Amino acid sequence: RDHVYQGQGYRYFKPDMTSALDYFRREQKPDGAFDDYFAMLDSTPVQGRTAVEADLEYLFVQGVYQAWQATGDDGWLAANLPAMERGIAYSTGNPIRWDPNRQLIRRPLTIDTWDFEYGGPTIAPDGKVSPRHWIDAKSRFGVMHGDNTGMAYAMQIMSRISAQAGDVAAAATWSQRAAQLMDNLNRLAWNGRFFSHNVLEQPFDIPGVDEDTQLSLSNAYALNRAVLSSEQARAIIDEYYRRRATSPASIGAEWYSIDPPFPAGVFGTTPGWGNVPGEYVNGGTMPLVGGELARGAFRWGQEAYGFDILQRYEQMITIHGGTYLWYSPVGNPGISGPDTLATDGWGSTAMLAALIEGAAGITDNGALYRDTTIAPRWSADPEVRQATVTTRYAASLGYVAYTWSRQERGLRLQMTGSGRRAHLHLLLPAGAPDNLQVAVNGVPTRVLPRSQGASRYLDLTLTNPTATVAISW
Repeated sequence: RDHVYQGQGYRYFKPDMTSALDYFRREQKPDGAFDDYFAMLDSTPVQGRTAVEADLEYLFVQGVYQAWQATGDDGWLAANLPAMERGIAYSTGNPIRWDPNRQLIRRPLTIDTWDFEYGGPTIAPDGKVSPRHWIDAKSRFGVMHGDNTGMAYAMQIMSRISAQAGDVAAAATWSQRAAQLMDNLNRLAWNGRFFSHNVLEQPFDIPGVDEDTQLSLSNAYALNRAVLSSEQARAIIDEYYRRRATSPASIGAEWYSIDPPFPAGVFGTTPGWGNVPGEYVNGGTMPLVGGELARGAFRWGQEAYGFDILQRYEQMITIHGGTYLWYSPVGNPGISGPDTLATDGWGSTAMLAALIEGAAGITDNGALYRDTTIAPRWSADPEVRQATVTTRYAASLGYVAYTWSRQERGLRLQMTGSGRRAHLHLLLPAGAPDNLQVAVNGVPTRVLPRSQGASRYLDLTLTNPTATVAISW
């Protein structure tokens, strides 16, 4: 999990994108399930799966796809496809993971995608008191929306891979499966503003919390999984923005793991690990949520909010001299124990993705930036006059580079890269008129603005990665 999510950042720095995924593939179980950790403990290999988790199979698909984007190794991708398909079949067929009545992925009542279950402490196989990481007769199952938006995203990835291979029928089937899964989820869990946290198979009352109002972290992830309507995406963003206004005054006020949190002691965790409200994943605020929220804000026409989140994150790092996995609602760094680090790889990667894919607007539509969307959104920040951007995968020579500049009455974009096709999605400043002059390499081009939320963009496609685009009014 951490490996896949952080891969969105280390792909720009780390040449080896495949070896860990190769290990997980080799260790895949006969039924299609994956482990979620492996390590060396006193020179002894240790690996396994925390049983309550239901996200590993879609994360393997996402991880393989990200690695392929960075390497461009089609043979390696093809070698992973059977494992990807077996994993999806496990999640959507095994009775522990799949609700046949709702036709949705199920899990015990954890806090969103985390790894301990409601119900107080239990006794672990080693005889020690532990939170409920294991499934047993006391487990209370339900549908957690993030498992299903994540799986729908994985199915969309499989559709893209099939289309690239020329298998139109398989691409259509995967896309239809993703759409059906989301239709099932929307009918069950969408409340008009966001996805309800966990819709239990056998509901019961949890004193001390209004579950109907619980906004959990996978809502922010859903913004970037290509599974939402524009109305849903904007409703989720509006909900986070609204809660910011009613939250304690802190830099990451609305980046909640879950809000409102659960009462103290109901998960059996130790102090520092969600034992009390506002701590760790039980209501602590997390940069990983802020990063996904910022990336989603850029994606869905709320660019100023995206910049606001990135600027607050910069302030947070400056004030605390580092970045932590979680913070208390009033903004204190989350210290869960002596091993706590001030280097939050998961959250900082989410923020980096918001910077590169959101603010800078560079998205790889395939592998090696051969087909790229370039959507500079610097126009939303009046303080930015010029931005020079280069992204390159460490595992290959795939790259994109551009210089964007704000002119007195216009914009200018000079770009180059290793690709074959670039889809330009150029944000216009708020004061720009509809009557624009656009030139590509000096040749006038007719392009009309189109709206995205409250924003306006110009869209055009270039087959030469090296170009100069001038917009004037």
